[in-house]
Amino acid sequence: MSEAVEYDVVVLGGGPAGENIVDRTRAAGLSTALVESELVGGECSYWACVPSKALLRPALARADARRVPGLAGAVGGPLDAAAVFAHRDYWTGSWKDDGQIDWLDSIGAHVYRGHGRLYGVRKVAVTSPEGEHHVLSARHAVVVATGTRAVVPGLPGIAEARPWTSREATSAQAAPGRLLIVGGSVVAAEMATAWQALGSEVTVLVRGSRLLPRMEPFAGELVAEALREAGAVVRTGVEVEAVVRDGSTGPVTVVLAGGETLEGDELLMATGRSPRTEDIGLETVGLTPGDWIAVDDGCRVPGHDWLYAVGDVNHRALLTHQGKYQARIAGAAIAARAAGAGVDTRRWGAHAATADALALPQAVFTDPEAAAVGLTLAEAERAGHRVRAVDHDLGKVSGAGLYADGYRGRARMVVDLDREVLLGATFVGPGAAELLHAATIAVAAEVPIERLWHAVPAFPTISEVWLRLLEAYRG
Repeated sequence: MSEAVEYDVVVLGGGPAGENIVDRTRAAGLSTALVESELVGGECSYWACVPSKALLRPALARADARRVPGLAGAVGGPLDAAAVFAHRDYWTGSWKDDGQIDWLDSIGAHVYRGHGRLYGVRKVAVTSPEGEHHVLSARHAVVVATGTRAVVPGLPGIAEARPWTSREATSAQAAPGRLLIVGGSVVAAEMATAWQALGSEVTVLVRGSRLLPRMEPFAGELVAEALREAGAVVRTGVEVEAVVRDGSTGPVTVVLAGGETLEGDELLMATGRSPRTEDIGLETVGLTPGDWIAVDDGCRVPGHDWLYAVGDVNHRALLTHQGKYQARIAGAAIAARAAGAGVDTRRWGAHAATADALALPQAVFTDPEAAAVGLTLAEAERAGHRVRAVDHDLGKVSGAGLYADGYRGRARMVVDLDREVLLGATFVGPGAAELLHAATIAVAAEVPIERLWHAVPAFPTISEVWLRLLEAYRG
């Protein structure tokens, strides 16, 4: 190994969380090195959030337009798939990270391309694609932000079947004639929406009882209903036992428990994520390779005052925006400690990622959209809160009726009866994701119900559902 190059902070992983750590530490005047083995920008920029939304936006816009009088007849034809793919490719930079590198250069960060591994306390060893070796030493902190990868279960025949994961599903250049999707996750629901709209015959196979199991039950039910109306097949309570691919390019067959078989042209396994920690040197600092990295609310690894982990890899909240939030929190803490200043790790303190547990927002860009923040009713009850759920038919709000003919949706707020603040909220319906941030503010700020009554929604907007919910609660 070469002699160590010293920085204030070394970041292992250049996805959104890693980039945000770099941004915060550089803003604080700390020298920072970033190590990335693939594309700077990470999973979200090239194989997840960005390309999936580029594929979904035309599908959702067409669906909305078909519900608008005077416009519905003009949008009856198929999507221009080539234009959709070109738009997706533009937003991924055609899977090149030049723009990300230019930004890092502009803020004075140092980028090392290659495979990075912890090399004992405060050190990271990097092997470049050309075989060069570097050792980076951190004066103040090493931050692990290596993210996750898709889990493909070890079913008989799965390796030979060469299934899609989220990466192939968001980067494919043509719609398969028949797409089988295994899983009930956000990836499963969103990719079913996108590829059904792009012309595939979609079948979704869900082991559990519904889509989107981490949200309120009505969210998955409404999304499944809409997928079926669009022509997709959604089956719940089914177990895949084996997979068979006919030759190198032939159809793929899944074998269900009980012996039933289904055939498709491609198979997407949307069955979860695992941490990318199996070969990053965790054993050199007493941690277990392949495990999630446990952290405290400041995203620091217990027992290692110099080691932090942000983003998916710590398993607190597998969402891009939460990883970026954690990076802002941890970056501020690193800067404060480096300056010899105190840190505030109290609940909702400047250096505590409290929102991961209490105000976690998520938007699912299906048709209808599903958006939620905080606790579901079941989660709140399990946590021991005395709560009441208040529901309203979103389609009965004037703004929703004006947004689209036949608007269908539902809204729920979960109220802590002892403190009269919101613990959670869920909205399902066309355009409903844009309602989410108001709910996130209400939950994170613990705005009392009596004060929310004075937050007057403009008429006629879909946001008027807030007034209907509060009216139902107050009686």
